[in-house]
Amino acid sequence: MTTLTIRLPEDKHERLKALAQARKISVNKLVDELATVALANHDAFLRYQGYARQGDPQRALALLEGLDRADQVSDEGEDTSARERRGSGLDN
Repeated sequence: MTTLTIRLPEDKHERLKALAQARKISVNKLVDELATVALANHDAFLRYQGYARQGDPQRALALLEGLDRADQVSDEGEDTSARERRGSGLDN
């Protein structure tokens, strides 16, 4: 585990503390979760770029559609494993 010190405006720090409290988690856990989401989005973007370079725009669009569906499902409270199967195309 690594320690990371960041500088934030006071108001943003207060909002993050309030969000963490609302989720009943620590600010550390909240930042860890937000970092995970940011990295997953970046990984998806890199995969999309790879598909685009390979000249397979249909597969790239299908990947983005899967991400959109996963976002919609996560808003509805579906379990993570079902989202992962759908995003990977394993249930098509």
